This record gives sequence, structure tokens and C-alpha cells, in this order.
Amino acid sequence: MAITYKPQLQYSDFHDLSNQIRFQTTEGKIWFGEQRMLLMQLSALANFRRELIELIGIERAKGFFLRLGYQSGLKDAELARKLRPDCSELEIFLAGPQLHSLKGLVKARPIEVDIDIQSGRFHVEVEWIDSFEVEICQAELGLMDEPACWTLLGYACSYSSAFMGREVIFKEVTCRGRGDDRCRIVGKLAEEWGDTSDFKAYFKSDPVMEELYDLQSQVSNLRNRLCQQDGQYYGIGQSPAYKRICETIDKAARGKVSVLIQGETGVGKEVIARSVHLRSERAKESFVAVNCAAIPPDLIEAELFGVDKGAYTGATQSRIGRFERANGGTIFLDEVVELTPRAQATLLRVLQEGELERVGGDHTRQIDVRVIAATNEDLGEAVKAGKFRADLFYRLNVFPVQIPPLRARREDIPLLAEHFLRKFHSEYGKKTLGLSDRALEACVRYQWPGNIRELENVMERGVILTESNESISVEALFPGVAFDGGASEGLSSAGALIQRAGDGQGGWLEQIFASGVSLDEVEASLMREAMQRAQNNISAAARLLGLTRPALAYRLKKIGYEEND
Repeated sequence: MAITYKPQLQYSDFHDLSNQIRFQTTEGKIWFGEQRMLLMQLSALANFRRELIELIGIERAKGFFLRLGYQSGLKDAELARKLRPDCSELEIFLAGPQLHSLKGLVKARPIEVDIDIQSGRFHVEVEWIDSFEVEICQAELGLMDEPACWTLLGYACSYSSAFMGREVIFKEVTCRGRGDDRCRIVGKLAEEWGDTSDFKAYFKSDPVMEELYDLQSQVSNLRNRLCQQDGQYYGIGQSPAYKRICETIDKAARGKVSVLIQGETGVGKEVIARSVHLRSERAKESFVAVNCAAIPPDLIEAELFGVDKGAYTGATQSRIGRFERANGGTIFLDEVVELTPRAQATLLRVLQEGELERVGGDHTRQIDVRVIAATNEDLGEAVKAGKFRADLFYRLNVFPVQIPPLRARREDIPLLAEHFLRKFHSEYGKKTLGLSDRALEACVRYQWPGNIRELENVMERGVILTESNESISVEALFPGVAFDGGASEGLSSAGALIQRAGDGQGGWLEQIFASGVSLDEVEASLMREAMQRAQNNISAAARLLGLTRPALAYRLKKIGYEEND
């Protein structure tokens, strides 16, 4: 579809953009759609730019701000498509300049827009009026030798590239920051500019940063090697609660003491068990994990301790058990509370005597295995209930470790989420833009009854439901779940703060008064909506409205409502 913009055309109304602004004054947050925003003094940004230029030079600073604007443009291009799905391509494209103006960055006045996505034609000219970057130069840096609207330029390049699905490059041909009478940019497809290698270099990682990253990578590799040699592995986490667990594990790992790991389902008990093994002197030997709840009770002894030929019908050959496989190493018994009484007695003997007999066997075998047990139940309570042997409990409970639930270590949620996103990006062959700011906040607020396992599943769902180069929204992670972000305010058409409709009583009242709807119309609309939600069941609709059935029936008759309305 070809798009041609004439200068005499005016912007369409962009309340759809301004309506995305939310001021959560009680929470100290500003939202634009699912992106968290900041209000910051221009003077602070001016000081920052001056110091950055003094620190790393103009060329590197230019690349930094171009990349900063580039990331912002990607987010806004995604938002424009979502907010204007039924609009013309021109209205979708113009959302970019409109967003520049709405955010107070610059007043963008399109001079020429000639775009055809299908044929790959793109030629756009825009005048920038009152650029914030020109004001920064005037306040802190003076006239520049080259155009100075770096952040705005990076934004224009990425926004247009995402819109076209092809690489678009803008150049600032005149700039007030270097003494020209106005700021004007021209955008074309990258191949139409000829040699753009120098300009594209700004969007790559800075050489200084690459050197730092290389050094960091070397340090990280050295640390990993040391950790592997030392056998240390703890998974992902930096919260105080998780660090305390790691410190506790360090104290027990070196010895042979039995460890009892307790915690809710999905907290990562097996990860901790492997940490104990890898941190111990047995790290080079086998680590055997057994889910006791997944093995039928009549087979649990044979699976754990082995079976001799002819022990029972079907035992046509001797078979070693999990304990013999783990000889010299570590065995992890998950859901140990599910062991049968007979298996508990045999396990107690293994712990006390260091020997076992296979099922149907006639002689003992010496065994050297470290036992790490885990359960999501309180074993002490299981002992009181007669479900678990007290003497076995005391043997296992030599070194107890309580793993905190995910809701008690919320600082680790962003790290874990990023880890799982990388994993599923690889598995599904796609690359999203990661969690939106609001989606990340929802993750941090959520209680996670399923803990880390639930977080992993939610991240997988988010990747599946989100297209490549789009941010993962709250709806993709938690379909149908409403998150209360607190009272919020937005902007009226005059730019004044108003309570948002749906965010509190004042919001929907304000909307009703502003629309001029009568009380009778409000009442009729409520009753019709209640009847639709109740599938024309008057009793159910009456309950929704807090009325008796006769009262609602009378009101429906009064407005002439019929079941097929």
C-alpha cells in the first residue's frame, strides 16, 4: 500500500496515544502502555551528556545516544501497531512523530511521506521544532560541528525500520545545534544511501565497551573454571534469602553428613541437592536423582536397592538398584515421605551400617553413598502422624535446609525470568523483546504458588504467545488475571491530570458526567449488560446488580427489554 503525505494534512487525533499515560502517584510510577517512564529535568540530562562527552569523546557519546534512541523506537513501533490495528498505514506511521511530541522530545512536522511497504519504497522528510537535544547543546555544549539530535535520530531509524520490515536510515541534513536555521531529517532505505558503513558503526557496540566485555568474559570464564574445579554450583539467585541458603550449603557440602531439604513444590530442591554434590569431594562420582513418588510402592525397593534373579515372578535377571549406581557418589531422594514402611527400614540400615541387600538376595553389599533427601511436607508432622519412621527422620535430619519460596526472594525473579526467556528463545527459534516493564512488575507482584517451576511455565507461555521483536505483555503471561496497580491518573485533552476511568470511583463518574448520559440510560445499560452476562437468566442478573428478581423483572419490563435484545 502506497502512502503519500501532503503538508497541508494535519495530524489525526492521538488520544489513543495520550490515553496510554498513567500516573500512579501513590506508587511513584508513570506508565506509558506497558512501559515504565520517567520525568526528569532537562538540565540533568544536559549535565549527563556533557560529562559523557568529556569522559569518552564526541564520537563514542554519539553512538551511545543513537543506540539509546534506537531502543526507544523499537518499543514505540510495537505499541503503534497494537494501538492502531484498524487504522491506515499513514496513521500508524505518524504515531512515531506523534509520540516524539507527546513525550516532550520535539515537535515533529512531517514535510513529505512517500512509503510503499509492498514495493519497498521509502522517502520521508521531517522538520524537528524545539528539539530537546538542541536545547541541551545551547545550555551546556555550545554550537556543535555536526548535527546534534542523536537520540531523536536513532529513534527515527529504528521506528521506521520496524515499520517497513527493512533497514531504514535517517540523516539529519540541517540542525540548529550546529547553527542551521532549522532541524530537518531525511530517511531512505539503507541501500539507497550508498555507503552507510560509517553511520551503521554507531549502532554497534562501542570498541571500548567491547574491550570491557572481553575482559569481563575472561574473568567470568576464569571464575567458572575455578567453580568447576571447586565443584560449586548454585543455580540463579542473588537475594539475601538465597545467599543464606548457599552459605548454609557450603558448611555441609564438604562432609558426608546427610542433608534434608524441605520447601514448597517447585522451589528448586534438586538444584540445591546437585549443589551439595558438586561442592563435595564426591563431585567426580555419580549423582543419582530418584523421585520416590513416581515409583509404584511395590517396585520402590527393587528400584532403590536392586533385585536378584528369581526374587519374584518376572525377575529373570539380576539388576542393580539406584544406590549401587550411586556408590561413591550421592543419591537424591525426592519426596522421601512417599517411601513405604519396608523401604524406610531398608534405607535406615543403609544409613546406619553402610550396607544393603538386594530384593531376593542372600548376602549384603557394602555401599558408600551420601543421601540427600527432600520433601515438600513437614517430616516432623509426618512422624507424628505415623506416616514416617522417627528413627529415619533423625538420621536424615542431621543437616536440615529450608528452601524459601519464590515470593520470599522476589529480587531473583528478574534474573530467573531472563534465564528462562533465553532458554525458550532458543527452543522456539524466536527472539522477543523480553518482558514489558508492566509485565515484569506483574511478575514481581505475583505470589507464585508454584514457585520457580511455575515461573518457567509462565515464561514459556509468554514466548509462545508473543511474536518475534515484540515485548511480552502481562496478558501473554497471565491471561485473564487482573493486576491492581493502585489508583492512577491520566491526561485530559487539555493536558490536565484526571482520574482514569476504571481506576476508581471518581474515574467512571467523571466519564459518565463528561459523556452527558442520563441516569435512565445508565440504568438501562447496566441491566442489559447484566442480562447478557447472565445469559438472560433474570435471577442471576439480579444477583449481579444486587437486586431482587421481582425488582429487576419490573425494571426490565419498564425499559421494554426482551430476551432477544
